[in-house]
Amino acid sequence: MQNMEQRFKSMSIFDFQRKFPDADSCLSHLATLKWSEGYSCPKCGHGSSCEGSSPHSRQCTRCRYVESPTAGTLFHKLKFDPLKAFWIVYFLATNKKGFSSTELARKLELGQKTCWRFKRKVMKAMKSSGNFPITGTAEVDETVFGQQEEGVRGRENARKKLVVVGIEKKGKSVSRLYARAIPHADAACLGGFMKDHIDPAAKVTTDQWTGYGPLAKDFANMVQIPSGKKGDNFPELHRAIMMLKGWLRGMHHHVEDLQDYLDEYCYRFNRNFMKERIFDNLVLRMVKAPPCLIKNISD
Repeated sequence: MQNMEQRFKSMSIFDFQRKFPDADSCLSHLATLKWSEGYSCPKCGHGSSCEGSSPHSRQCTRCRYVESPTAGTLFHKLKFDPLKAFWIVYFLATNKKGFSSTELARKLELGQKTCWRFKRKVMKAMKSSGNFPITGTAEVDETVFGQQEEGVRGRENARKKLVVVGIEKKGKSVSRLYARAIPHADAACLGGFMKDHIDPAAKVTTDQWTGYGPLAKDFANMVQIPSGKKGDNFPELHRAIMMLKGWLRGMHHHVEDLQDYLDEYCYRFNRNFMKERIFDNLVLRMVKAPPCLIKNISD
C-alpha cells in the first residue's frame, strides 16, 4: 500500500493565507458558493435579491427577508471569527492525521469546547455521499474497535463496537476505503453496507463468515475464502484496518459517535488525489449541508 503521507499533498499555508487574509474574504467566498446557482428566497421562494444590510448578505426584493451567507449551512449561527472557522476546516481537510480539538484551540486561541463543537460540524460534511461506490476488485471484513473491557473477551465487550470495512484494490494498493459501525455482523447489516458502497458488478472477496453467504444473490462476483493465519489472505485490507485503528487510537479514545470519526478518516483517504482542492471541496460540502444544531451534537 502506498504510504498515505507520500501521496497526500494539500494547499500550503501560504496559499491559504493569500486566499483568505480576513473574515470578509471568508464571508465573500461562502456567499459565492451559496448563490453560485442563483438566488431563491428561503421564505417566499422569490428569485430576485439585492444587497442586504450585513456584509455579503442578500435581501429578497419581494418580502425583504435578509439572509446571511452562513444561514442554512454548517456555518449557521457561527459564534466566532469566520477566519478562524476557515482555519479549522483547513486543518481538518489538509492534515493527513486530522487535528484534535485541543490542538485547534491552542493554535487558534479559542476554547477547546468551541473547537470541538465546530469540528463535529465539519465532520458532518465528511459523511459519504454514496455516489462513488467501490468498483473493480473489492475486499470486505468486519472487526472490532474500542477499548478492552476487563474480564470480557471479543465481541461481547460492551466497550467495543463492530465495524465493517470495505476497500477497492488497485494492484497491491488501496484506492478507496469505506467503514461503517454496525450493531450486528449479520446479512442485514453487512448487506446494507455493501449495497451502499460497493458496485454490484465488483469482484468482491470476503472471509467465510456466515453473514456474507446470503449476499451472493446481490453480488454475483462475490467469493468467500479462508482468512488465513492472521489475515494472510487479505494483507491490504488488514493493513488498511490497522492504519485506521492506529489513527483512531491517536485521535479518539472511546467509541461514542464512532461513525463520525470513521467518516472523517475515509473522507481524507478517498480524496488524497484532490490535493489542493480538498479544502475547497469540504467548504462547499459545508455550504450545501443543512445546519447542525449544537444540541444535536452529543458531548
